[in-house]
Amino acid sequence: YVPPQIRKAQETVDDKKREELGRLKKMVNGLINRLSEPNLSSISGQMEELYMANSRKDMNDTLTDILMNACVTAVAMPSRLMMEHVLLVSILHHNVGIEVGAHFLEAVVKKFDELCKSDAEGKECENLLALIAHLYNFHVVHCLLIFDILKKLVSTFTEKEIELILFLLKNVGFSLRKDDALALKELITEAQRKASTAEKKFQDQTRVRFMLETMLALRNNDMRKIPGYDPEPVERLRKLQRALVHSSGSGKDTQLRVSLESLLSADQVGRWWIVGSSWSGAPMISDTKSQAQQKLHVGKVSSKIMELARKLRMNTDIRRSIFCVLMTSEDFMDAFEKLLK
Repeated sequence: YVPPQIRKAQETVDDKKREELGRLKKMVNGLINRLSEPNLSSISGQMEELYMANSRKDMNDTLTDILMNACVTAVAMPSRLMMEHVLLVSILHHNVGIEVGAHFLEAVVKKFDELCKSDAEGKECENLLALIAHLYNFHVVHCLLIFDILKKLVSTFTEKEIELILFLLKNVGFSLRKDDALALKELITEAQRKASTAEKKFQDQTRVRFMLETMLALRNNDMRKIPGYDPEPVERLRKLQRALVHSSGSGKDTQLRVSLESLLSADQVGRWWIVGSSWSGAPMISDTKSQAQQKLHVGKVSSKIMELARKLRMNTDIRRSIFCVLMTSEDFMDAFEKLLK
């Protein structure tokens, strides 16, 4: 039971909060609407001031909502506009804190996963994929996530997925090649295998052939073979990004090295990639499981070693486990592996 006077106080607090959030939304919306390459410096500065004056959570929610409404539309967004929006997120990610980029990335990836499962006719999937690609281009996220998305698309391999693979490779293919050539080579091999088994499935073979040609051009580092490929706009904005990021941490150290699976199951396993993010869910590794594992390791060992452990007063399960591991390992690498387990 909540007494009337306390209830009234709560209602006025809620009204106040709603009013504040409404005002904040208007201010952020005004800044985003005016966003363009020449005034990016002043707008990112004003956004940083707003981050200092308001709570991070409110700012992250408001910014993410406004950007998603602006960029995820049923028609294809101009790539220039998309890049400028993502560049703003990237500058805030480096200057304010990595939770800005992490919050936006999680919202985009979850929406992308949701739309991929539904048969949406519009261009929302391409727009979301462009956002993820540019987050990678501007060093917010690591190539691990891009490879996860590509693997997922290759494993499904329908006409819609082929379009998305082509779109993604055209945007970030050469950067992926530079970051992890081996993973790209494995992906291309897998795509070729899929294409050869799925040949009968498609009436129109030209799309698949074009995708394979694009992949071969990537593997051979031949930019001329990819029609409409132009790295110049991204390079120009990267230069602008380097000028606007205060710290020297504009490079790889602030990239979020997080997988697709981790992002999609963030509500179940917590957000380990954000430093200091509190989480009140079930423990990531249950104690009962780890206790069972410890007993399991001890149970495998001969009674002779157990007797020796008892003589040396190894009086807890953990001590006995460590002692048994050290005594029964073949070499230091084996000991290391077992101790980690």
